[in-house]
Amino acid sequence: MRIGAHVDPTDPLAEASARQADVVQFFLSDPQGWKAPEARPDAADLANADVEVFIHAPYVLNVATTNNRIRIPSRKLLLSHAAAAASVGASGLIVHGGHVNKGDDLTVGFDNWRKMFAFAADNGGLDVPILIENTAGGDNACARRLDALARLWDAIGEYNVGFCLDTCHAHAGGEELVGLVDRVKAITGRIDLVHANNSKDPFDSGRDRHDNLSTGVIDAEVVAAVIRAAGAPAIVETPGGVTGQAADIAFLRDKLGR
Repeated sequence: MRIGAHVDPTDPLAEASARQADVVQFFLSDPQGWKAPEARPDAADLANADVEVFIHAPYVLNVATTNNRIRIPSRKLLLSHAAAAASVGASGLIVHGGHVNKGDDLTVGFDNWRKMFAFAADNGGLDVPILIENTAGGDNACARRLDALARLWDAIGEYNVGFCLDTCHAHAGGEELVGLVDRVKAITGRIDLVHANNSKDPFDSGRDRHDNLSTGVIDAEVVAAVIRAAGAPAIVETPGGVTGQAADIAFLRDKLGR
């Protein structure tokens, strides 16, 4: 069970060493922009490293939306990031579940996800698994609550798709963490990665504000229990830089007998 952190993309392996991390996650381009990722000079080093690598897609990407001026560029951006993630030996590309606009039929959002995977299959396939991440807010989200996630998986479960469980997002999104792994696996059959984050805000707040494991409102022991039950690598996306994230990693290692 590997434990690590989301880090600055400039030198991910050095960031991993500074945190004593077994696994790293980073962006390949501006997370708030639409620019396709560029080739990395350290691609071979990342692909051959003992440190496991995950890539997070930009936040702007929304495959589910009914707005074609966002959906079509999102689909292209996702495919370019999947190819770039494969070039650095990534185990998966994490993508937020997305949403439709207020008043739109959420069923269309699920079908837009299906169309994306079908498009990818018709264009050579995906070289890395797409890991859809649960999100914290929005009444029109495809992966905030488990009832929506079940409908999403009905649409795309046949494809090479995995799941990334974010503990802060689940808490903020109104899903109890106790027993959550079993409830998710009953839908997806798998959890490929855990984002092990505490929250600054109360249950079902809809607010995505991460906190360190020792200072947030979620019982840190419960976060550790989620990782133990999931049996998947864990990434902390917590504040405090090297010091804060190294402390969170050390806490999880202690609780998980690492």
